[in-house]
Amino acid sequence: MLSPTRTRAMLLASGAAIAGLLAGGLSAGVSHAADNESCRPDGLYKTAGVDVPYCSVYDTEGREKMGADHQRRVIGYFTSWRTGKNGQPAYLVNNIPWDKVTHINYAFAHVGGDNRISVGADGPNNASTGMTWPGVAGAEMDPALPYKGHFNLLNKFKKQHPDVKTLISVGGWAETGGYFGDNGDRVASGGFYSMATNADGSVNQAGIDTFAASAVDFIRTYGFNGVDIDYEYATSMKDAGNPLDWSLANPRRAGLVKGYDALMKSLREKLDQAGAADGKHYLLTVAAPSSGYLLRGMETYQMQKYLDYVNIMSYDLHGAWNEYVGPNASLFDDGKDGELAAAGVYGSQQYGGIGYLNTDWAYHYFRGSMPAGRINIGLPYYTRGHKNVQGGTDGLWGKAAATSCPAGSGLAKCGDGAVGIDNLWHDKDDNGNESPAGSNPMWHAKNLEKGIVGDYVTQYGFPAGTTLTGTYARKYDSTLVAPWLWNAQKKVFLSTEDEQSVAAKADYVVDRGIGGTMVWEMAGDYAWNAAKGQYEMGSTLTSLMYDKFKSASPYGAKKAGATALPAQAVDVKAEFGDFKLGDSNYPLTPKIKITNNTKTALPGGTEFQFDYATSAPNNASDQSGFGTKVISSGHTGNNVGGLKGDFHRVSLKLPAWQSLAPGASVDLAFNYYLPVSTPSNWTVNIAGTVYALAGDLARGTAVVEPGGGSQPPTSQPPTSQPPTSQPPTSPPPGGTCTNPAYQAGDVYTAGTVVSHKGRNWKAQWWTQNEEPGTTGQWGVWKDLGAC
Repeated sequence: MLSPTRTRAMLLASGAAIAGLLAGGLSAGVSHAADNESCRPDGLYKTAGVDVPYCSVYDTEGREKMGADHQRRVIGYFTSWRTGKNGQPAYLVNNIPWDKVTHINYAFAHVGGDNRISVGADGPNNASTGMTWPGVAGAEMDPALPYKGHFNLLNKFKKQHPDVKTLISVGGWAETGGYFGDNGDRVASGGFYSMATNADGSVNQAGIDTFAASAVDFIRTYGFNGVDIDYEYATSMKDAGNPLDWSLANPRRAGLVKGYDALMKSLREKLDQAGAADGKHYLLTVAAPSSGYLLRGMETYQMQKYLDYVNIMSYDLHGAWNEYVGPNASLFDDGKDGELAAAGVYGSQQYGGIGYLNTDWAYHYFRGSMPAGRINIGLPYYTRGHKNVQGGTDGLWGKAAATSCPAGSGLAKCGDGAVGIDNLWHDKDDNGNESPAGSNPMWHAKNLEKGIVGDYVTQYGFPAGTTLTGTYARKYDSTLVAPWLWNAQKKVFLSTEDEQSVAAKADYVVDRGIGGTMVWEMAGDYAWNAAKGQYEMGSTLTSLMYDKFKSASPYGAKKAGATALPAQAVDVKAEFGDFKLGDSNYPLTPKIKITNNTKTALPGGTEFQFDYATSAPNNASDQSGFGTKVISSGHTGNNVGGLKGDFHRVSLKLPAWQSLAPGASVDLAFNYYLPVSTPSNWTVNIAGTVYALAGDLARGTAVVEPGGGSQPPTSQPPTSQPPTSQPPTSPPPGGTCTNPAYQAGDVYTAGTVVSHKGRNWKAQWWTQNEEPGTTGQWGVWKDLGAC
């Protein structure tokens, strides 16, 4: 997780002991293979030869079971270090709003020098396994457990809240390439970088196997439901991640993605094997980047198929690592982002004017390869901010350049981060000085907004009687969905979250069928203490999301968009590879390797189709004679206010002279201009029958030989626009309809009602060339019924 207390150089756009304690588990052997497969989430990799007990966690639609009042996830990161032992306010396990959350990610464990997962040596000072809090109501230890600390309390409260799952989160900004020793000093052990990737860039399978086996042992010992990997970052972009790790990470850049992919595959397989033995499915999740800059160096994030779900770190999109003043975590782009404008993004025809420093863009990146329900968007319960801001509107999109950068930041040029009372949750640089970042818990930001100096400030080193300079006026931009505080006297800009922005993001999650939200970190949430007249740690924002989600419709459980994939799939493999590294990876020009693993030759002219995410514009092409073209677009133009659809549909054909024999492969060069996750929803038309590809791992498909199998060929079109050789599957027109008839090619905006094939349809957002009746439950057209 991108800890707000870690000063960073992100370069975003510039440049079995107690296994029985786990809630929701089934006794080993209760489920049967057929039942388990019926519960596997769409697109999730299944370890060969293992009867994975998916039904212990998922229902027969492949949706996670979280309790009747939890239709969407609320995942909260709980950090190990807010123990109260340093004199600052404590946030302990008993402070978690257990009835409002669905998952708790414990931050952090680390990768030890022996490549095993660790939380440090046992002892009374170990917050995870040894510390106690005498006299704190609710923090009494469960004497039935052989360890103390946070882990004891997590399992104690899980007994009372059996629907809540806990995951051990490994890594984080500060502990991806090392860890903090028992004396508090950082040990540069290599962490994920050396555990997964050798010095020559090859995969360190021995290190990975050691780590994966230790992770299984760890979650069995301490009662966790799974593992959350927070590797920052396995990208080929130079100088990404913690500057303390660059000397180790940069020489390995060419092999980091392959190592990451191998790590996820091994973890998935080890967890599946353990789950089958224990009768409970163990979760594997990640904290994923949201920055288009970082994702450009992560190929197509092909490891997503191993993950139960992904948590997008859709925050830290602007901050004091550079001079550009903007929101920490805006939901949408507004076309005015100063950092993107300086990089020429808005004026670039190749980029299509798409701004990529916002939550909506990051969601659509992952939606290209995952069902909406296997994606969670991130929300920050902390601020980012600058001082000495020049220009902009109340500071927004202004600039704040610093004269010097924090020691150890690795930056030659950075932003002028807010300090002092505006930087309560600060780190210290290599020289022991405060790192300017404008980092504060939201409860402190709320007090600033109201002109209140909370009594807690003395615990952070401020003298009694401290007063505020100037007024912190709350501002809000409805296009961005972003609030901030602006102190005109001090020229201080603090990007915040509050009820208005969180409610809008919760609505966004519900409306698009998204799996839920992830929060970094729960200790930043607030509540009003009327007795003291100040805001303090609480659960206002988390409770708001719970209330929004508890009666929501079930999340989107299918990877495909407008129509379902054919029920028959063939073993034809499509892989993306040969990516250029780092800054050379523009435009993105990987090779698509198509391998025919069937027993039937594919003749020249065989057509393939697939979807790629609208996170990239609809200008993909090839230079290999395959006639690659975009045949339908989910979005055109800029993305101010959000991307309108999820997918672009692509067609390509084997050249007339290029047949593909059984066992043979063919390559083509694919070109696109903004990052996308692994293109999906593939189909191939073989001798007039349309098949899915086995590699999409779609629920309900049977792998057959072309022309064979017990199921008849599908007549369902694979895309939102029916091929000319196949009739549409919608029923014929009927009844009398008074609303204007739908016309292909016309542009329809939100709220427009049309009639089409005997039914009325309402546009949920801007659309063009998306036929009503083909866009699915979560698509642009809402079915208003027969007319």
